Amino acid sequence: MDLKTLYRTVIMDNYKNPKNKGLQRTNDFHFVHLNNPSCGDDMNVEILVSDGLLQQIHHDGHGCSICCSSASVMSETLKGKTISEAKEIIQDFYNMVKGEDPKDEEALGEALAYIGVRDFPARIKCATLSWKAVEQAISEVEDEGNKK
Repeated sequence: MDLKTLYRTVIMDNYKNPKNKGLQRTNDFHFVHLNNPSCGDDMNVEILVSDGLLQQIHHDGHGCSICCSSASVMSETLKGKTISEAKEIIQDFYNMVKGEDPKDEEALGEALAYIGVRDFPARIKCATLSWKAVEQAISEVEDEGNKK
């Protein structure tokens, strides 16, 4: 099996069988809603941070296979990471889909499946929507921590 076929399989499997889908909607979670009006993708993400770790990440939304599968992969990739590790992985993902070589393929894991998005600039927003939402949620957690 070639790499493109493997990546396509990862994307379609996460689209059809998303991991961590469904929101908890409790006050313990930080919730962010983002959408991409240019294509109709709509994504909700919530995170639970405890002891500096992303303990839980949930998502729910609708959109294209790239957007929805990327949310599933993002949730699995970042769950259990420290905030600083998560921020590094998120930046590496953004750089990768924009055309740079990934810095840490092991940390990206299945997110490497979206490397081909660089060849379709209109799809970059689809792939990064849930990552932007989790990044915003992390920022809100950090801002809250700085106010204490």
